[in-house]
Amino acid sequence: MYVAEGSMSKRVELLGSQLDCLTMNETIEEVERIIESRIPTQHVVINAHKINLMAKNLELKEIVNDCPLINADGQSIVWAGRLLGYNVPERVTGIDLFSELVALAAEKNWRPFYFGATEEVVQEVVAKHQTEYPNLEIAGYRNGYFDESESLQIAEQIRDSKADILFVAFSSPQKEFWINEYKNVMKVPFSMGVGGSFDVIAGKTKRAPVWMQKSGLEWFYRFIQEPRRMFSRSVTGNASFLFKVGKAKMNRN
Repeated sequence: MYVAEGSMSKRVELLGSQLDCLTMNETIEEVERIIESRIPTQHVVINAHKINLMAKNLELKEIVNDCPLINADGQSIVWAGRLLGYNVPERVTGIDLFSELVALAAEKNWRPFYFGATEEVVQEVVAKHQTEYPNLEIAGYRNGYFDESESLQIAEQIRDSKADILFVAFSSPQKEFWINEYKNVMKVPFSMGVGGSFDVIAGKTKRAPVWMQKSGLEWFYRFIQEPRRMFSRSVTGNASFLFKVGKAKMNRN
């Protein structure tokens, strides 16, 4: 695992996952160090759903824990960390970090590559960001619909674009697996999965109101939008996560 020179050491182990207890500003400082190093690096965020996935999938667990920068995406992670005695300062969500890094890319002359979602959506995201940040130089973009046999070619396309940042809009665990497998081919200094962020930026889906985000109810907002698809993750999954937290708390006492 690569650790950028001068990086902040605030890492703890939480429910089987490593976690960096960083604020958004501290995270951005870490990203700057990573990009300056030019060493291909994978970033991840964790939430209750990913903790549950990691408990069932050893390969995913190894990939996540090997990443040099792991943020608390879900409010559930912040609360669980604090309950278990860790100083987790705040959420650093994938979509918020994505937005912050696009703004910083325009300032620092970093070239982002956008990968995922439908062709219409990814084009809309690129167009919106270019309008918002006229100085932003896009390295390239590609939709997320492809056959596995095309993966190497896509990775080489991203490498040839000489991107500084890669945003991958797949769901978990596909994005973690794909980035991990091809990061050394792509040679992008900083690659991160952004899940459904492209759909939100493009206006295809809505994000929860800020008060729900701050109250830890963003999962419930997604559930009421797509109850059938989200039932297992939001209801059964949350119960499984709470059981893990309770067990960890008992073991610490």
